[in-house]
Amino acid sequence: MATRRLPFPDLRHLTPRVLRTELLSGLVVALALIPEAISFSIIAGVDPSIGLFASFTMAVVISVVGGRSAMISAATGAIALVVAPLAREYGLGHLVAVVILGGVFQVVLGALGVAKLMRFVPRSVMVGFVNALAILIFMAQVPELTGVPWVVYPLVIGGLALMVFFPRVSTVVPAPLVSIAVLTAITLGAGLAVPTVGDKGVLPSSLPVPGLPDVPFTLDTLTLLAPYAIAFALVGLMESLMTAKLVDDITDTRSNKTRESIGQGIANIVTGCFGGMGGCAMIGQTMINVKNGARTRVSTFAAGVFLMVLCIVFGPWVSQIPMAALVAVMVLVSVGTFDWHSIAPATLKRMPWGETIVMVITVAVVVATHNLAVGVIVGSLVALVIFARRVAHLATVTACLDPDGEQVVYAVTGELFFASSNDLVYRFDYAGDPDDVVIDLTGAHIWDASSVAALDAVETKYAARGKKVTVVGLNKPSADLHSTLAGQLTGGH
Repeated sequence: MATRRLPFPDLRHLTPRVLRTELLSGLVVALALIPEAISFSIIAGVDPSIGLFASFTMAVVISVVGGRSAMISAATGAIALVVAPLAREYGLGHLVAVVILGGVFQVVLGALGVAKLMRFVPRSVMVGFVNALAILIFMAQVPELTGVPWVVYPLVIGGLALMVFFPRVSTVVPAPLVSIAVLTAITLGAGLAVPTVGDKGVLPSSLPVPGLPDVPFTLDTLTLLAPYAIAFALVGLMESLMTAKLVDDITDTRSNKTRESIGQGIANIVTGCFGGMGGCAMIGQTMINVKNGARTRVSTFAAGVFLMVLCIVFGPWVSQIPMAALVAVMVLVSVGTFDWHSIAPATLKRMPWGETIVMVITVAVVVATHNLAVGVIVGSLVALVIFARRVAHLATVTACLDPDGEQVVYAVTGELFFASSNDLVYRFDYAGDPDDVVIDLTGAHIWDASSVAALDAVETKYAARGKKVTVVGLNKPSADLHSTLAGQLTGGH
């Protein structure tokens, strides 16, 4: 008899100690989500409650439909940047419609297997992605440290010290939660006038209500929304899948990327129906969750629930949390996220120059655009170009003339594709060779039509001089491709 899949497949492994870790980590994440969600709402040009509602529904839904364990999905800056122009020009109704349509596209892309493309992301791009997100997390804290009372700086330093040294005393309660509680108590007890969570915006006082977006259901509306929805879907999936891969590496576990893609789409559809601004995996909060020891979807679910409870029930108290406490948490996360080994002199000395260039370009593009998806795409393309240039030099041609001088055998070795076969035609002595020419491809493999066309060109040049060419040694895939395309690529010219 088949067993029914639980919303949290990890539940049977939850001991009281694990459950405590998951819940406390979820609480820390919820506290860190509040100012971030409010900030992203401002970027998108909507009320702060829209971002907070999106963070609540995204976290709860993705934990139930099967997102990557311990990964946090909520309202994000990348999504805010995509929907901001539409929200400014057409209003909230069109924004919500884009969120729903973008979620539908994500479900379709997930079902079509777009997640499998992640295997083509090189390690150097992944390292660049990690380092870039660490830089972005740190840069996001800089505005909270400029133009503020001087007392903010010792509060941040004290918060960092607490998170570094408290785990040596006890690991029962997450150090970030202790830091937030202590700094809040100090600021309230001493009556310090410092920026607080409440300064970011008014917290909601009631739960969101489901409904359909207030837009005309016409073909013109669909035409207007489709480009935004496609961008929404691609950016959200790219950021989510890269974050999932990062968590896979950190936790030494494997996640189902197709399931993650479909889950992100379902979560965005539900979020749109509740009037939220949509979202995707939230890298900074995910790192907080993982670093605090969370390993299941319970922490993700708890983060969403705690977020609404903190806003609706404990809003007046949460509003008094100093931003210095949350800044300290995020600064420590950024330092812990950066791959310091990747920039160590010994590593750079051993690493091929191409790998380092790809990493640096990925970081530079992400930091310049503040868009992780763009950086990953550019980094992957650069890696592809460098790889093609490197492999292009691996194809060699060696000539061996028979003692009687009646036949010459050219041994071609290496991978033949568009880059390596470009100069293949210039490696033969058409005028000086005997009438019988053999091209031995035993040590080669034909990958594309460019290589077949190059071999055709070689045969044509010999034929123009009345010489016969015989191609031997093809492996089966190469022979199949050659027999299908040979003589068919020039259009008779």
